[in-house]
Amino acid sequence: MPSTAMKKKVLLMGKSGSGKTSMRSIIFANYIARDTRRLGATIDVEHSHVRFLGNLVLNLWDCGGQDTFMENYFTSQRDNIFRNVEVLIYVFDVESRELEKDMHYYQSCLEAILQNSPDAKIFCLVHKMDLVQEDQRDLLDTSLSRCATKGSEKSKEATWVKPQAGLPWIFKEREEDLRRLSRPLECACFRTSIWDETLYKAWSSIVYQLIPNVQQLEMNLRNFAQIIEADEVLLFERATFLVISHYQCKEQRDIHRFEKISNIIKQFKLSCSKLAASFQSMEVRNSNFAAFIDIFTSNTYVMVVMSDPSIPSAATLINIRNARKHFEKLERVDGPKHSLLMR
Repeated sequence: MPSTAMKKKVLLMGKSGSGKTSMRSIIFANYIARDTRRLGATIDVEHSHVRFLGNLVLNLWDCGGQDTFMENYFTSQRDNIFRNVEVLIYVFDVESRELEKDMHYYQSCLEAILQNSPDAKIFCLVHKMDLVQEDQRDLLDTSLSRCATKGSEKSKEATWVKPQAGLPWIFKEREEDLRRLSRPLECACFRTSIWDETLYKAWSSIVYQLIPNVQQLEMNLRNFAQIIEADEVLLFERATFLVISHYQCKEQRDIHRFEKISNIIKQFKLSCSKLAASFQSMEVRNSNFAAFIDIFTSNTYVMVVMSDPSIPSAATLINIRNARKHFEKLERVDGPKHSLLMR
């Protein structure tokens, strides 16, 4: 008998036009970036249930950001919207000309979360970074400088200071401001764009927080990597191709490799589907390493990176196949607490 699904409520909020629905469609509905242009504005709240890792279901609330809707969320719909929230994702448009209003709405969200779901995790995405020149993405020129707070922690009020001409607003300072405004709640900030891998980095970090048995999963992935003498092992969620766990035995140079791989393979999978073909596995080999991407469980793909030339491909593929049954058990939220032991 299948176990009961574990639902996690996720609020996706931000001003209208900030890009909330576009990123949701890319991650969960297999859109490519250019196709999101045909998406219309979200009216009120759009609900979607996304099955993730078998028993885990993300109850995603995509909240329209027009002023009328936002005001209703904080008044007549306050309890319904902000009750039992596991994660709040607030999206800021990097080119917004109404930053003060954005911050006002964000603070209103925080107050409602603190009242109704004080244990919720908070993520802020500074979105549409592709509109900023690459060499200026750490220095965001804006017409408003840092947001200061006054009053008590319980009743923060944003005040704005006109900057000197050309004063840059460094992203790290914005991150610090958002974290300060979020207290006593914790806030994690990411720079994102639908046109590159940053979107996958942010959403991988978000869903990682929602996986109930992630520590056990990581421990078993570490044991698996050591048993097969892999340089690195990555676990991807099958539908979204978000990285949900990894273990590395050797230092790797590219710190952004996870989200790059997610983006590349997701695009490749979509290309296959357009040709009425399905992506199952891939092997990439050169003089320095061999990388294997293969279906692992009913809800995941695995990537194994090997640099030992004495280990044949067939041996690695057999090891992946033999580990599948064990990791299938781990995916069940209420499943037995087994461990893959070193031999």
